Amino acid sequence: MSALSEHVLEEIRELPAKYPQHRSAVMPALDLAQEELGYLTPEAMSEVASALQLDPGYIEGVATFYTLFHLGPIGKHRFYMCTNLSCTLRGANEMVDHLKGAIGVREAEQVSKDGLFSYEEVECLGACEYAPVARLDRRYQVDLTPQKIDALVAERRNPKPEAPHPAAKEEEWLSREGPSAGLSSRSGSRPPTCTSSTSTNPSAATRPRARCSRR
Repeated sequence: MSALSEHVLEEIRELPAKYPQHRSAVMPALDLAQEELGYLTPEAMSEVASALQLDPGYIEGVATFYTLFHLGPIGKHRFYMCTNLSCTLRGANEMVDHLKGAIGVREAEQVSKDGLFSYEEVECLGACEYAPVARLDRRYQVDLTPQKIDALVAERRNPKPEAPHPAAKEEEWLSREGPSAGLSSRSGSRPPTCTSSTSTNPSAATRPRARCSRR
């Protein structure tokens, strides 16, 4: 039985055409595999190698070199806690200790009993002015405090239902009221359109600086 789904394997086979060098597809391929399984198993790495027609030893070498790839189970939400000098001077070690208590683990790489959380200490996230800093779910969390950590954990343990996207609301409204109603009320009742960033730049990812405008 294949470790990776046929859909993911097909995506991996298509990757080399997007890069000038065949081996440039290895990291995005491993990322796809890890996204599906949660971590990279030997079987998954072997299937990646076969899909890319590369030596399995090379694939394993890439996977073991970069810390963003995991070879064992991790939590669904993983905290990358910076403990470099700037963050340490601003209380990073205390934040790590608080996080361990909040998610119920004793050491790095241990997964919480509910399978939701794990953490690791990292050297630098390049956001020293916002210390102490962590990266969680591909977003920076800055100026950490015990209260912020508790809130981040609570939000993921008890997620709120996602609100419908404004476009979906408009489609429902137009189908119910008709296109003329939508056009006549667009400027007055349509939700503002905001531009936001999923960049790892902390000021863009975590601070309320989105630019909003009404159409």
